[in-house]
Amino acid sequence: MTFTLPLIIAYCAMAIMLAGACVGSAIGVTIAGNTTIGGLKKNPDMYGKSMILCALPSTQGLYGFAGFFFMLNAIKGLNFEITLGQSLAMAAAAIALGVTGYFSALRQANVCANGISEMANGQDVFSKTMILAVFPELYAILTFAAVFLALP
Repeated sequence: MTFTLPLIIAYCAMAIMLAGACVGSAIGVTIAGNTTIGGLKKNPDMYGKSMILCALPSTQGLYGFAGFFFMLNAIKGLNFEITLGQSLAMAAAAIALGVTGYFSALRQANVCANGISEMANGQDVFSKTMILAVFPELYAILTFAAVFLALP
């Protein structure tokens, strides 16, 4: 395998995609987890439901990993010989998923953290929080679909 410019561009973009989505998920899970820890002082019975909400921002990292896997398989399927146009198309989609995954995870974590905070105050908002937390996720799903569609 020879490392050509198109291949280097594709691999660098895949790294940005994976890192952005996973870092966003790590921060997002931490935001929701920290809120849970604080809320457990007030309401120790909310742990199960808040744990589910804490896990929601982790999905963006999974989208980044799945996108990486699909792109790597596409490159392998082409015997590591891709054109500059193919690599730029893959790079655009990969960077879009990395950036969108990062911000989507953070914003989803904020929705989850607010719901967890209200659950700690005794409000029954678990199902409503789950519904509202899906909205930021939608944009990560759309960019994941774009990655799949941009494959050569």
